[in-house]
Amino acid sequence: MSSYERFAHVYDELQTDIPYSLYVEWVLQHAPSSQFPNLLDIGCGTGVLGLLFAQAGYKVSGIDLSEDMLSIAAERFAEADLQVPLYCMSMDELEGFEALDVVTIAIDSLNYVVEEKAVYSTLQRIFDALRDGGQLFFDVHSLFKMNDIFLDGPFTYDDGDISYVWHTEPGDFDHSVVHQMTFYVRDAVSELYERFDEEHIQRTFSIEQYMTWLRAIGFTHVEVTADFTDEAPEYESERIFIRAVK
Repeated sequence: MSSYERFAHVYDELQTDIPYSLYVEWVLQHAPSSQFPNLLDIGCGTGVLGLLFAQAGYKVSGIDLSEDMLSIAAERFAEADLQVPLYCMSMDELEGFEALDVVTIAIDSLNYVVEEKAVYSTLQRIFDALRDGGQLFFDVHSLFKMNDIFLDGPFTYDDGDISYVWHTEPGDFDHSVVHQMTFYVRDAVSELYERFDEEHIQRTFSIEQYMTWLRAIGFTHVEVTADFTDEAPEYESERIFIRAVK
């Protein structure tokens, strides 16, 4: 799994097209904060989504594997005068939580767990940490996005301050890719560009596989939608949303 390293410092600039508010609406629709107050945000990153959850009335805590991401998240919560516990922890080794009302793994964070046994361990540990009736919400890349869209690169971006060239190639696992990204970030003082490189590996699985794992663990009422809508996934859907109840 990637630690995100220096990527943490440009992450927010590159996520401005993510409709975070729709994610909060999805969770609120099924688990209103007045009835399901305790929320754990797994793969919380820089805290953008966690802050929205806190503002929606949830008692938020978060975990992430990147200390850099967590440092930025801590600053974000402090500026909002919010006390949000943050922990540096791998999601497949989740421990220390119990009787949670809601767990989220947002914006394809679960796709950074590439070993099948680690994905299963993640879901099992979440199940153990939820109270009866608690709910898990997560999204993953579709097979179509992983196998077709990602491999249709390279992709480029340039807003004057941040530029990147993003190459992808098939990974070692079925339905996996290796993202190789070269960034150029302009220093605000010197106006010189600094280069750094990142390599991230992601893997996804079929909807049927996720559902099989969830049901084997004991989750019920598994619901699947796509692309920030209430619609069922189609072949060319890009992002799969799954909700499961303990």
